[in-house]
Amino acid sequence: MRAIRKDLLDFKSYEFRIITNKEELWNKVADFAQNCSWKAGKSLAQKILESKFEEWERVIVAIENENIAGFCSFTKKDSIEDMEYTPYIGYMFVSELYRGERLSEGLIRVAINYAKKIGFNEVYIVSGEIGLYEKYGFVKIDEKYHNGSMEQIFVKKF
Repeated sequence: MRAIRKDLLDFKSYEFRIITNKEELWNKVADFAQNCSWKAGKSLAQKILESKFEEWERVIVAIENENIAGFCSFTKKDSIEDMEYTPYIGYMFVSELYRGERLSEGLIRVAINYAKKIGFNEVYIVSGEIGLYEKYGFVKIDEKYHNGSMEQIFVKKF
């Protein structure tokens, strides 16, 4: 497990961990995702419990005092099938108790650093959010209709 201290990223007391299914925290993250307020959390929990992550795919977790504050995934594919883009930062969630602390930014930074380390020079995000990812340097490149709503595809090159 790789841990990155929040203070190294200009954060207060948060730790960011890049985890795989070989780590004790894996099931704790699945439980947190299953019970979080975001309905897509259940989908991530199922993927975690079924070990649907392969090769270089990971879950990135923000932790404060051993409490999970948020998470995201770093995967080859996202929810929209038949897209030529890869890799994706997905399942971005920050608990209501920790919102406003820039944890999404921290999770994105850790994911990008991991992407660079394993040889990627860009990452993608699929989201219906407007204005969130642009402030982190992402650019909208596409949109697709998916599950009853229009989703935007963003890229950040580095």
